[in-house]
Amino acid sequence: MYQHVLVAIDGSDHSKRAAQHAIQLVEGTPSAQVTIICAVDYGKSERESNRGLTSEQIATAAREYMAPFEDIFRQAGVRVKSVIVHGAPGPAIVSHANEHPYDIVIIGSRGLNPVQEFVLGSVSHKVAKRVKAPVLVIK
Repeated sequence: MYQHVLVAIDGSDHSKRAAQHAIQLVEGTPSAQVTIICAVDYGKSERESNRGLTSEQIATAAREYMAPFEDIFRQAGVRVKSVIVHGAPGPAIVSHANEHPYDIVIIGSRGLNPVQEFVLGSVSHKVAKRVKAPVLVIK
């Protein structure tokens, strides 16, 4: 059913569960491909560059961070590729998702309480509201 699945990851338990749900959605579909996406916000990463890390080192760390997720999909026999986008996570994920023909976007919820979500906004809410494809939010 699903051929092109985008899974947003941030390392949380919710994103790990999102990866497991993606595997369940594409099981038995050898032609399916999952793309995992990680957003690197260099504005927030300035703290890292103040510690002597270059933007290339931050990008390398992001790729290394994604490797275990790639392994989860490969071990399940699912074709996977990784994408690193730059910018605030919500808008960066939305932009990428809307520029590609994904059948579904899967994202974990941070589990904010209603007040926190109202004040801070949540990445999953921004993605669900603005992405053109169906969005599955995993708690």
